[in-house]
Amino acid sequence: MPTTMPIKPRRRAVCTLASLCVACLLSTSPASAKETLTLAIGGEPEQGFDPLLGWGQYGHPLFQSTLLTQSEDFSPRPALATDWSLSDDRRTWQLTLRDDARFADGTPLTAEDVAYTFNAAAEAGGRADLSALKRAEAINDHRVSITLHAPRITFIDQLYSLGIVPAARRENGYDEDYGRKPLGSGPYRLVEWQEGEQLIVERNPYFYGPTPPFERLVFLFTGEDTTLRAAQAGQVDLASVPPALDDAYPDSMQRLVMQSVDNRGILFPTVPDRGEQAKNGAPIGNDVTADPAIRHAINLALDRNTLVEVALNGHGRAAFSPADDMPWSRPDEILDAPDLERAAAMLDDAGWQRSDDGLRKKHGQPARFRLSYPSGDITRQWLAEASTEMVRPLGIDMQPTRRPWNELRREAMHQDAVLFGWGSRSPQEIYTLFHSRHAGDGYFNSGFYANATVDDHLDAAQAAASVEQANRHWRDAQWDGDTGYGVHGDAAWAWLVNLDHVYAADACLDVGELGVAPHGHGWPITANLLDWRWTCP
Repeated sequence: MPTTMPIKPRRRAVCTLASLCVACLLSTSPASAKETLTLAIGGEPEQGFDPLLGWGQYGHPLFQSTLLTQSEDFSPRPALATDWSLSDDRRTWQLTLRDDARFADGTPLTAEDVAYTFNAAAEAGGRADLSALKRAEAINDHRVSITLHAPRITFIDQLYSLGIVPAARRENGYDEDYGRKPLGSGPYRLVEWQEGEQLIVERNPYFYGPTPPFERLVFLFTGEDTTLRAAQAGQVDLASVPPALDDAYPDSMQRLVMQSVDNRGILFPTVPDRGEQAKNGAPIGNDVTADPAIRHAINLALDRNTLVEVALNGHGRAAFSPADDMPWSRPDEILDAPDLERAAAMLDDAGWQRSDDGLRKKHGQPARFRLSYPSGDITRQWLAEASTEMVRPLGIDMQPTRRPWNELRREAMHQDAVLFGWGSRSPQEIYTLFHSRHAGDGYFNSGFYANATVDDHLDAAQAAASVEQANRHWRDAQWDGDTGYGVHGDAAWAWLVNLDHVYAADACLDVGELGVAPHGHGWPITANLLDWRWTCP
C-alpha cells in the first residue's frame, strides 16, 4: 500500500511527450493530459520486452497476459485462465482459458500459444526458471496441460509471471526480434521504442479486460538528473525518486512510498581462490571472504539502521535476509545492535591478527578485498562506502570499486564481494541464490555457496505437498538450529537494507492500492495500472 505525503496545491500546465531528445523534453497541449500519461520510472529492459528472456519476471509484463495473477495474500486469481487444477501427484497442471482473449493484431489467443510459450521459454534459458517443465501441450483451443518432471512448489510463480506470446508458426508469431516488437494480449500495445530514450504504448483495442484508463503511455528512459529536471518543469506525471534526491523534487508533487521486498546486500565468495574460472572466464574464489569468521564479523559490525538513514534518506528498513517478513523467512533471523567487540574476538579466535598498521592478517594474507558495485548507482555507492567505514575498525579493508555491469560480470562477480540487489514475492529466489546446483549460474549463487544440509532443505521445500509445509523447509534452510545460509549459520551474505520505492506523482494522479513491490524500482508500480485514475477536470 502506498503512503502519500502531503502536497501543496499549485496551478500547473500538464504536458505530454510526442518525442524525446537526449537533451530536451518537448511538451504538447494540456488538453490531452487525461488520455496520455508520462512516466519516468526507469527499467528499460536490456533484452527487450521478451517474456522468454525474462521480461515481466519482476513486475507486470504490460504487453502480454499471464495465466494467473497473484493477490496480496499470495493466493492465485484468474487472468487468461478461468479454471485450474493440480494433479494429486503434483506433476500436472490443467488450465482452462477464457475464450475472448486476443492478441493486439486481433487474432485469437489459444492453448497452442500457451504451450508454445512455456516450451520455448524452457529452451531459451532466460530468467524464468522452467527447469522443472517436462512439456506443455494444448488439449484443445481452450485447454492446456503442463507437466513437470517432479513436484515443484514454486512452479506456480511462472503462471503468474510468464507473459504469453504468439506461437512461432502463426502470422506475426514469435521470432528472434520479438523483444523489439512485442505482440501480446495485455492492456497495451507498442507504438514506438526509441532505445535509450523513450517507449510509447497505446491501448490494445482487443484487450479482454476493462478499458485501460489512459489511451497512451510515454515511458522516458532518462537518467536521475534529467528526470529530476523534467519533474521540476512539470513535464512528467510520475517519476521514480532515488532516496538521495527526494528533497530535490517539487513539493507540489505527491510522494508515493511503495513498500517492497527489494533489498541490497553484500554477496561473499565462499570458496578460496584456487585459480579456477567460471564458464565465462571470470575468476572464482576469494581467500579472505572464504573464511566464515570474516563474514560473521562483517555482519556483526554493520549498523544497518544508520545505513538506512545515510544511503536511503530514511526510506527503508534494516535487512537480515533476502526475504524479510515473507512467510518463508524466519522472523527471528536478526542481529541486535552492532557488536564490534564480539566481532573482533571472533577474528582473533580464527587467527586474524592485527599488524602494526591495524590491518588484520592470517598466514600472511591481509584482510583486504574489493567490494564491487555497478557504476551509476548512487545508492549502492553510498552503501558500499558507509559499510566500508563500519568494518574498518575491525582491521578489515573492504575496497569500494565501481564497475560497469559488463565488467562486473566478466571479471568480478565470483571473486569480489559484490553489492547486489534482489527481492521477490516468491521463495524460488531463495532456491536459486543458495542451492549448490546454481553455483556460478549467472547472477544466481555467484559466490559458489554450497551446504549439503541447506540443499536438502531447499529440495524438500520444492517437493512439499503444501505451501505451509514448504515454508517450514524454506525457513530451515536459513537456520535449522545447527546450520543454514543465514546470519546465524554460514553468513553467505551480509544483507544491508530493504528499500522503500519512492515516487513523485502529479497531484491529479490516483494510483489506487499499490501492493508490495519486488526488486526493480520502476515497472512493479504498473502492476495495478488498470486501477489508476486522473482526478482533475
